[in-house]
Amino acid sequence: MAEIGSTMMCEQRSPKDLVNYLIHAERAGFDFSVISDHFHPWLEEQGHSGYACSILGAAAQATERIPLMTYVTCPLVRYHPAIVAQKAATMALLSDGRFSLGLGTGENLSEHVVGRGWPSADIRHEMFVEAIEIIRTLFDGGYVTYRGEHFDVEDAKLFDKPDELPPIGVAVSGRSSCEIAGEQGDFVVAVEPKSELIEMFNEAGGEGKPGVGQIPVCWGPDEAECRALAREQFRWAAGGWKVMAELPNPVNFDAYSQFVREEDIAQMIPCGPEAAGIVEGVRQFVEAGFDRVALVQVGDRQKEFCEFYESELAEALRGL
Repeated sequence: MAEIGSTMMCEQRSPKDLVNYLIHAERAGFDFSVISDHFHPWLEEQGHSGYACSILGAAAQATERIPLMTYVTCPLVRYHPAIVAQKAATMALLSDGRFSLGLGTGENLSEHVVGRGWPSADIRHEMFVEAIEIIRTLFDGGYVTYRGEHFDVEDAKLFDKPDELPPIGVAVSGRSSCEIAGEQGDFVVAVEPKSELIEMFNEAGGEGKPGVGQIPVCWGPDEAECRALAREQFRWAAGGWKVMAELPNPVNFDAYSQFVREEDIAQMIPCGPEAAGIVEGVRQFVEAGFDRVALVQVGDRQKEFCEFYESELAEALRGL
């Protein structure tokens, strides 16, 4: 059976609300949780963008069982990989080993804010390989000095390091990232239910390693209301990854997505009170070869969605 996760989406909820939501998600029986790690929301209508690492620290203390994971952190521009290694080690300790480090090459939206520009995709992949090497070397212990093409580390050591190091996941969208994931990752992360991503990951060395997907849903009693809300909050996703990675600000996402129709988003996101659409969306990931799928509930009905999951949706998904 696939494991079903719950997403703390920093872009649409305040930090305290996200922690409170995770408490409900744990009680409702979700198998794991993930959190987005961005500086900006995709759209100003979403209205939030808390610091993921601080939220995770609070969540680790507020929960007891549910695993935690970044979905995903970019260790290239906004964060130096040595700092990511320190954050991950600290989170593993605070959560008593419940933390996994999901990594990706990021988006211009959140990375340009530190004024270092936005490298092309091929350079980002080069930087990504170096970043993972640095993180793993620091995880191994001892003082680290590293001289790379893109990153330097000088006499760095993690003094608070867990006995069991957090597994590292790598986000993928095409062949190049799948090759990096297969060679460098302990699991693979993707937001599209494409079997070719898992196949390329397996070919590159990922055979037998887990795959983690994610699907947005907009559950609520009124389907029309849910469709309108899904368009308001998630129309940014209609352009696909190549658009999402390159636009610099929420105003740009608003401009490009102004002509996205409600019916376009309803084809992407299950909307309304029924479990069937959510089950079908999860099924696509499972059939593509993913072992775990996180659900993003769009909008404010977070506690109510947890209650729906506990009373009905979990049972409907169990057959997968």
